[in-house]
Amino acid sequence: MIYKLPQQRLLRWIALFLIGTFLQFLFYIPTPVLSQNSNSCSNITTPLTSEEQTYARASWQYFVKNYQPATGFTNSTGGYPSGTLWDMGNYLMALNAARWLNLTDQADFDSRLNKFLTTLSSLKLFEDALPNKVYNAATGQMVDYGNNPLERGIGWSALDVGRILAAFDVIRTCHPQYNDWLKGIVAKWQVARSLKDGQLFGATVLSDNKTLLVQEGRLGYEEYGARGYQLWGFSAPKAIALEPFKLVEINGVQIPVDSRDFQNTNANNYVVSESYILDGIEFGLQGELAEFAARVLDVQKRRFDTTGQLTAVTEDNIDQAPYFLYNTVYANGTNWATITDANQPYPQFRSLSTKAAFGWRYLFPENAYAQKVFDAVKDLRSPEDSGYYAGIYEESKQPNKALTGNTNGLILEILYYKAKGNHPLIASTSASVSSSKPSENASSATPSNQPNTTGNPSENASGATPANQPNSTVTTPTATPADTSKPTEVAVAPIPPVDSPQPSSKLKLDRSLTPIERRYADAAWRYFQANYHAKSGLIDDRSDFKGATLWGLGDYLAALHAARSLDTITPKEFDQRTRHLLAALTKLPLFAGELPSRSYDTRTLQPVDYGGNPVPEGNGWSALDLGRMLAALYNLKSCHPEYTAAVDKIVLDWSYLRVVREGILSSANVTKEQDGRYLTRVNPETRLGYEEYAARAFQLWGFNLDRSAVGGEYRTASVEGLKVPIQRHRTDTNSKNQYTVSNPFVLYGLEFGLDPKMRSLFEPIFQAQAERYRRIGTLTASATTLIDRKPYTVHSTITGQGESWVALGDDGQPVPKGRLVSTAVAFAYNALLPDNKYSQQLQEGTTDLYNPLIGFYEGFYETTGKTAVGFTSSTNSMILQSLLYNVTNRQPLIRPITTMKSLWWQTVTKGNSGRGLPNSATQQTKLTSDSSGSYWVSSGQNTHLVTGTK
Repeated sequence: MIYKLPQQRLLRWIALFLIGTFLQFLFYIPTPVLSQNSNSCSNITTPLTSEEQTYARASWQYFVKNYQPATGFTNSTGGYPSGTLWDMGNYLMALNAARWLNLTDQADFDSRLNKFLTTLSSLKLFEDALPNKVYNAATGQMVDYGNNPLERGIGWSALDVGRILAAFDVIRTCHPQYNDWLKGIVAKWQVARSLKDGQLFGATVLSDNKTLLVQEGRLGYEEYGARGYQLWGFSAPKAIALEPFKLVEINGVQIPVDSRDFQNTNANNYVVSESYILDGIEFGLQGELAEFAARVLDVQKRRFDTTGQLTAVTEDNIDQAPYFLYNTVYANGTNWATITDANQPYPQFRSLSTKAAFGWRYLFPENAYAQKVFDAVKDLRSPEDSGYYAGIYEESKQPNKALTGNTNGLILEILYYKAKGNHPLIASTSASVSSSKPSENASSATPSNQPNTTGNPSENASGATPANQPNSTVTTPTATPADTSKPTEVAVAPIPPVDSPQPSSKLKLDRSLTPIERRYADAAWRYFQANYHAKSGLIDDRSDFKGATLWGLGDYLAALHAARSLDTITPKEFDQRTRHLLAALTKLPLFAGELPSRSYDTRTLQPVDYGGNPVPEGNGWSALDLGRMLAALYNLKSCHPEYTAAVDKIVLDWSYLRVVREGILSSANVTKEQDGRYLTRVNPETRLGYEEYAARAFQLWGFNLDRSAVGGEYRTASVEGLKVPIQRHRTDTNSKNQYTVSNPFVLYGLEFGLDPKMRSLFEPIFQAQAERYRRIGTLTASATTLIDRKPYTVHSTITGQGESWVALGDDGQPVPKGRLVSTAVAFAYNALLPDNKYSQQLQEGTTDLYNPLIGFYEGFYETTGKTAVGFTSSTNSMILQSLLYNVTNRQPLIRPITTMKSLWWQTVTKGNSGRGLPNSATQQTKLTSDSSGSYWVSSGQNTHLVTGTK
């Protein structure tokens, strides 16, 4: 008994500890991390024009005139003192935008926000858990949607909670002095009650006064709301995933639609514009959401093309009963439905939405249709200076004079997004994006999070280029953490106008493009519009990485020529872009003062490694990339001779002493020794197909490369009963080619034609793929492609590392279920072999794999048929070149120069340049023709295929 009292105390202490621990978990809110540097909020890189300032001032006037001084809230609609948590989020976003756009000063901002947060902190919560769905904006009382006071309330909306959590994140980021206050508000709310089974759940009150939890959100808004939760540490993985959805064809576009419709769930699965616009301006459209957004815009354009009715649909208040409608692309089995929340149709009130038109205009600033719908509403302001009207009725053509915080708040957000240089308001690392199928062969990653954004840090920044092969001796650099500061973009002035610009290229077309081909050409060129750096004049090798290689820039120059020849771009645009690119090439720092480095930052023009990290001294050069650029520059001189002097100046700045040695191409790599020293090593190139292509390009400029040009003996492996080349037989190096893919062979065929030596390599490569399709029924277009997830670069080989049909990453490791059908290679095979049934099937399988605003995708997965998300200059350039090849009577795209009197050949003639120029002013290759067609050829031995061990 003497131990009873201490035992009781001990038990009491344990009980108190457990209760305290329980309460901590009950009210636990994860420690938030600010999503951006607050200084970035005031960083206005693209100031509003005078017209845009008018738009912004008009929108802000809505909030000035609908302010409730007693609560600090604003009316959700003009003159009506009611507001949801979503409306409150709109106001916070508008208030932040107004501050940084100098529509209000800091004192007014603080006064408004302090009053707002004071009232918000004291609001009565539904079941003491979460804010009610709607409050009286003038009094702060819980009300129903008719603004009638209710003691208990009507429940909560999880989507609205997600909206205000995103707004809270922007406020704490841009105004960190309010961070603790906001944390306290969120800690008071029982946010976890709105989460269940990884999804968002709202609450509603039944007729018997019981509370029912209801899953909230459909494709678009569900992901947006979940990201708001995620910013504060609350995870809803099922909500943030895109599944379940299906694709519904509307006006020829495959539109993603949530599979959970009204008939099955009593909730609408509407497809509208606003959810994608919000995602774009706040989080930045990434992955498949970017593709979905582009489709939603494109289908509205196609409705306009078909009907002549300008279309920009989303949910809006209207100025007559029933007062709120969902104008949709699709809802509950109906295209272009206009419905109430109860799924009642009101097609007579479908309208062109002001906020949707503003959103599409600034999310896709180069899109002509987005500009067209914007022009229709940009002046749709109240004459009483009360803000922007909600839209224009399609049927009556009269303004929908509803004035709302949603419309005017979103316009302010959009204009702030524009002023920040189209930089998302919430850092991309703060919230993730899910793939539609998380179980796909590789995990999804956003570009900003990729430790290996170029495919392989030790290899080329463009995965489709030859330097992305693991036989390089480059030491793999480690990617440094992403620098949140924006790089200083270098402004490059174009070279002066050329003396006599030509209206079009010298290339004569055999026929015009068909309407379908024209659509493909326009889509491919979109890549070069969407990824153009207006200051530097450069193009990114891939859409998710701000970097370029000489190979990628050669792709761009080839695409420019093709686009101009096909009349996809005007002579003026061609001239401006060409002069800008040529000027940028003169500004690139040269490795060791000799040749361009392997990769550059497209904003700063400084050398970077393949992880995107600055390397001031450079990281070597690629002879293959140099060959790609030399081929493109030669053709620019040939087909557009007015640029000859500028081109010759560029190539005469380079030194070729170490890249051409004893008839062989060599590349330089930089290695780090154990003692910390960096050493340059120059080794012969051995990459099958790429070496032959680059050598032919060098021969155009007079270089003797008989040992690298196509010819000699090649080792083969048996694939599908065919002798497929795997390695040039050589004794000058121990390096081995790691795999055989189609890319270099089809590019060679398009530009140089298939001479007998190249044809003997090309044909078994193609025939093996056709035979595989015949045997197993799987379309096969084996190539190096880029994707937006690990391993980022996939080599779908014909044969690689001793195995047939293996998919490899840059590290040489197999990628299970990773094989892709390459869009570019499919187009090229069909151009080169138009009468072949298999090449026709390849073309049919890939022709519609494009986003009309961004360009062609890399391809699709063999096993699932799912589109491989990834956009590159290499793919879109090859498609443009394939289309050009089709309309030039299938002649080699590189045309011969008719004069040898240019500065290059004059300098070669003088000799003793100290730059390793050719020994004589004579091209080492010539264009010839026979019964099989036209092709470039050089002298040498016939090609022999040597069978045997690999």
